[in-house]
Amino acid sequence: MTIKVRATIEDLYALPDVKAEIVNGEVVTLPPTGAASGYAATEVFVSLREYGRRTKTGIALSGNAAFHVSLPNRESFSPDAAFYTGQWTGMKFCEGAPIFAVEVRGEEDSGAPAEAQMAKKRLDYFAAGTIVVWDVDLLSDEVVKSYSTLDPNVPRVFRRGDTADAEPAVPSWSFAVNDLFDKQ
Repeated sequence: MTIKVRATIEDLYALPDVKAEIVNGEVVTLPPTGAASGYAATEVFVSLREYGRRTKTGIALSGNAAFHVSLPNRESFSPDAAFYTGQWTGMKFCEGAPIFAVEVRGEEDSGAPAEAQMAKKRLDYFAAGTIVVWDVDLLSDEVVKSYSTLDPNVPRVFRRGDTADAEPAVPSWSFAVNDLFDKQ
């Protein structure tokens, strides 16, 4: 008889340098991204970092940061970029969810299964206290879908040429959608 043991946050600390989350009691590793997805996440992070430094309302964190949460089916998040207003935890994972999370899809993140998985993860973010979640799809005409707790099932859509925001989570911050794409 095999007894399955639920993964803990300590299991994440013990992993080698790999991006992972705890979902349904298991460690789920997240694949590395391609250049375009990595570039887009970095551009959002840099813009949020500048905003955080200017307003002193929180901090921006990049894709390797983890957020420890306590949900029945999830113990952590590791978004591609985030804005966090919780207590500083030093070298430990952030405690609680970011107020704004950015998930940048990779080339393989399309179709009905990917949509269902992203919808479930968004609901987890909201249950943990996140206010706005961006679903960024560089291969879609609807580049940024911004979901908020105000209407969690109906996104505001931003396309190339638009200026996106993360209201009400990150007041007065905005981001040019065109800046998600490589400038070369």
